[in-house]
Amino acid sequence: MPDANPAPEPLLHEDQLDYTPVSRSIALARHRTARLIAEWGQPILAGDVTLVVSELMTNALLHGSVRGRLIRLRMTTTTTALRVEVSDPRSERLPCVRDATGEDQFGRGLLLVGALADDWGVRPRAGVGKTVWAEWSLGLALCSGHPLASTRE
Repeated sequence: MPDANPAPEPLLHEDQLDYTPVSRSIALARHRTARLIAEWGQPILAGDVTLVVSELMTNALLHGSVRGRLIRLRMTTTTTALRVEVSDPRSERLPCVRDATGEDQFGRGLLLVGALADDWGVRPRAGVGKTVWAEWSLGLALCSGHPLASTRE
């Protein structure tokens, strides 16, 4: 009988940093993300991950921040996945995808997250707040832009 709760995959990389809820933090998080994702061997994903981090940090700043409380950005990789998590102190303000029209100036952030990440969601945070996460699968799917080695014998 298979284990109902298999052990989690070991982390290959992990980074976590708390940011003050000010607009400058979004740019700092973007730059850090782009650098780390490339350093972690996933340069193909760096642009998408950086844009998703920017959107999630912006949402946390606009809709989840509380004066005097920090916003946390955590990024991890395993052999099969790259994951980003943005945590804020407002558990009562859950993100939702909106139907933005052509004239709307705002409301497309989570649509972008859904289009760029393989999966995303939200979960309660231990204690207070929430964590919005996005995840990308790693493996052969990332090699679609590169020719695969010949399988001829």
